[in-house]
Amino acid sequence: MSSLYDVPLRTIDGRPTSLSEYKGKALLLVNVASKCGLTPQYEGLERLQQRYADRGFTVLGFPCNQFGGQEPGSAEEIETFCSTTYGVTFPLFEKADVNGENRQPLYVELTEAADGDGEAGDVQWNFEKFLVDAEGTVVGRFRPRTEPESDEVINAIEASLPA
Repeated sequence: MSSLYDVPLRTIDGRPTSLSEYKGKALLLVNVASKCGLTPQYEGLERLQQRYADRGFTVLGFPCNQFGGQEPGSAEEIETFCSTTYGVTFPLFEKADVNGENRQPLYVELTEAADGDGEAGDVQWNFEKFLVDAEGTVVGRFRPRTEPESDEVINAIEASLPA
């Protein structure tokens, strides 16, 4: 892959796309699930979206059913759950594997990035967060239990916003 922007993706409603639509923005990519103990993180993710959207930032949600079968729904069910339960306005993509032999190609690239402890590799659970700066470089990786609105995440987002 020449860049994260070139990886083919599909929106939750099946439309072909790529991250090139978000070139020049800071991005927080998160593998999400509707039936997880961490699902309330949607609230913090949406607040980040609202707080920073007008400053060149967006959250991108990637539903994943690999962890305890916690995202069993159809695309329509996931979209309805996110919008009605958590008021999610940020883009969602089609359900995808983030680990294993069928790993979505975007996550092949993302999982090469190390977290704050210097550990790269497989996504640990739902709601792992990858911060990509406006140039398309992964600049942060936050494990699932790191709250979206933690100082660590907020400081990294603010440092990554386009000038």
